[in-house]
Amino acid sequence: MILGIETSCDETAAAVVTEGGDIVSNVVASQAELHARFGGVVPEVASRRHLELIVPVIEEALDGHEVSTIAVTSRPGLIGALLVGVSAAKALAWARRLPLVAVDHLHGHVSSLYLKPLDLQPPFTCLLASGGHTMLLEVTDRAGYRVLGTTLDDAAGEAFDKGARLLGLGYPGGKEIDALARQGDPSAYDFPVARVPGLDFSFSGLKTALLYRVRDLGEAELAERRSDLAASYQRAIVRALVERIEATGADRIAVVGGVAANSELRAALPGAALAPLPLCTDNAAMIASAARYTDPVPYPDYLVLDARSTA
Repeated sequence: MILGIETSCDETAAAVVTEGGDIVSNVVASQAELHARFGGVVPEVASRRHLELIVPVIEEALDGHEVSTIAVTSRPGLIGALLVGVSAAKALAWARRLPLVAVDHLHGHVSSLYLKPLDLQPPFTCLLASGGHTMLLEVTDRAGYRVLGTTLDDAAGEAFDKGARLLGLGYPGGKEIDALARQGDPSAYDFPVARVPGLDFSFSGLKTALLYRVRDLGEAELAERRSDLAASYQRAIVRALVERIEATGADRIAVVGGVAANSELRAALPGAALAPLPLCTDNAAMIASAARYTDPVPYPDYLVLDARSTA
């Protein structure tokens, strides 16, 4: 069995997964409430909280299970947060004389599709949409992917978070907007969808359009129209994502990442393979899953392994 460790942002997570893709345990300690007062993730605060949580989370995930491999997110992410997970993984692997697998966080999201019961087989085209990344990927085998398009500015999840702040909603923004949008009219406002070359994305113009709409409304009118704004803003983000997917002409589509939990996006892609809701946001089961298709570093060569903030 494989122990996966994930600390790339604000979730401290550990999981045990079998070589066959069964999830034995999947523990996630979220810091969302801690960062909500700041309206977003504060890297230094996240790192310190990871230090407090990493040992009890790993202990809960292991729960007496014997593992043969340790896997950890080594890139990309917040460098201080990544270093906590990488240091813990190296120490645990070294103490037990086990091999260590350094996992790319983005490969981890795609590999959430390879866990049972979904166990999706390539080839397929994958939309990876999260707080930090929005990408279209061509997946021909489970060892990796080829990037078809990426965001030129904000990620879709970042657009949700920034939109939520403009609307006076809480953090994380995607969940807040999704809930409020159910009460609003998505056709009330015509927000723009950026037209950029190829299969890339752009959300900065949409965010600015929402800013101007909010500024044009008084406090009283904003309170009355907040749900309509949320619904229209969400519709524009989902439309941008779906249009790019359709532009690929692909027959087999999959969606992963935190934005994959959005109810409107899931409804707009009824034929797509969707990551299960518990595996959309950052978790360690997907990291352990990716480790099944990544070459391990033998003991003790991984002691020189370092974290990287970029992919």
